Amino acid sequence: MTALMTYLREFHFGSVAFRLVLAMISGSVIGAGRARKRRNAGFRTYTLTCIGAALALIISQYEYAMMLGPWAGIVAEVGMKFDASRFAASVISGIGFLAAGTILSAEHQQVSGLTTATGLFASVCMGLACGAGFYEVVIPSIFVLILVLDVMYPLEVRFKRRVRNINIFVEFDTIKDLNVITDAIRAKSATVYEIDVERMLREGKKYPSAIMVLRLPRSNPSHSEMLSSIAKLDCVRAVRELIS
Repeated sequence: MTALMTYLREFHFGSVAFRLVLAMISGSVIGAGRARKRRNAGFRTYTLTCIGAALALIISQYEYAMMLGPWAGIVAEVGMKFDASRFAASVISGIGFLAAGTILSAEHQQVSGLTTATGLFASVCMGLACGAGFYEVVIPSIFVLILVLDVMYPLEVRFKRRVRNINIFVEFDTIKDLNVITDAIRAKSATVYEIDVERMLREGKKYPSAIMVLRLPRSNPSHSEMLSSIAKLDCVRAVRELIS
């Protein structure tokens, strides 16, 4: 096993091919889970970013090997001006443009795509590890990323529904109904921290709406019970929880 790892860390065709295949498999495994959830960056995006990062490190090692070999005469004349770490830094800087493009500002002050952006960043770092021949970290990183992106997602949703803070969107008939809604919320012993009033266009008319930040009491009501109590008000046209 030690001899195999030493062989794969050497710089030759076999090790280069293995690193690229490993990067392809690693990126595709992570991307497959994101594709099932219909995220902006899916199977091919994760695969390509991981392969591209591995290629950057392989190219840096190639240039270093050439400077010590066929290009040694030129290097002796002009001097060694090479820093392999710049390739990795450039890759991490470059992925910022792609990751930023996946972050979208949705309606009602919500932001989506943060997990996709950070997942791409982690995929690139995993590709850098593949290109560098740091095999001991690649396999554990695959399982850790799957654990965070897939296994922990339902746990995160469950946790958010248990916390006492809640953001809700309420659409109602007239601006005067806002007092009725806040009174109903306070009647449940909840605290209204913030209210941001908007206007929504529906059926050719503009109806007032509000984004509210609430703090629920330690006892009841739960998130669903609070939403249900607000929905029962005659002036309320729609209400839902905002979950980022």
